[in-house]
Amino acid sequence: MSLQGKVAVVTGAARGLGRAIAIHLARDGAAVGVWDLNGAGAEETAAMIRDAGGQAVAAACNSAKADEIARALETTHDALGPVSILVNNAALSPFVKFEDITEKVWDDLMAINMKGPFLCCKAMIPDMLAGGWGRIINISSSSAQGGSPWHAHYAASKGGVIGFTKGLALEYAQRGITVNNVPPGFVNTEGLRESPVDVTMVSSISPMRHPGRPENIAAAVAFLASEDADYITGHTLSVNGGRYLN
Repeated sequence: MSLQGKVAVVTGAARGLGRAIAIHLARDGAAVGVWDLNGAGAEETAAMIRDAGGQAVAAACNSAKADEIARALETTHDALGPVSILVNNAALSPFVKFEDITEKVWDDLMAINMKGPFLCCKAMIPDMLAGGWGRIINISSSSAQGGSPWHAHYAASKGGVIGFTKGLALEYAQRGITVNNVPPGFVNTEGLRESPVDVTMVSSISPMRHPGRPENIAAAVAFLASEDADYITGHTLSVNGGRYLN
């Protein structure tokens, strides 16, 4: 699935799912803007892409802040050109008991998980409209589909991402832009390994008896970004090894 001539931005791409997505899109031919609050990690991802023969530029960016998005977009435009693919991956996902979720914890999480995709879409949809072609892929979560203990705030934000996806999909369906979301389920990333989740135990009771790989999510995103997916919009493409059945 060739993405030659396309420019993608992947938020939260310093590690984990975002890094895997950025590398996969680059392997398919896209030039990639690698955005992350962790500028050094973003540069590591961009360097991996360039070392493999691809095009990439890194930008340190808090995707909940419009001024930082504007600066990162300017950097991406200068190095790569107008953006035609946006992957809203940046997110917070702390495990917190509901009675311990403070107003600040809630607001900080919603700023990244919900306001971030909104601001990034506002910034990059003009490029897509000007080019008559666009792909927006939002990373949601199986937590929004089936719930998750100690994750009420996170599940709520990702449920919002799914609704946001559907609204945008209908609004831009006749204007050359598709909007879809991918809810990962139990993927073996640094974030999962740093969480209080017992990976071995959960794996033992999952249908496939093992966690997913970041590359599984990246492949789904790359498909939705491709020409092959031009008649798919507003869709939730679950990648969870059968843990949640649509």
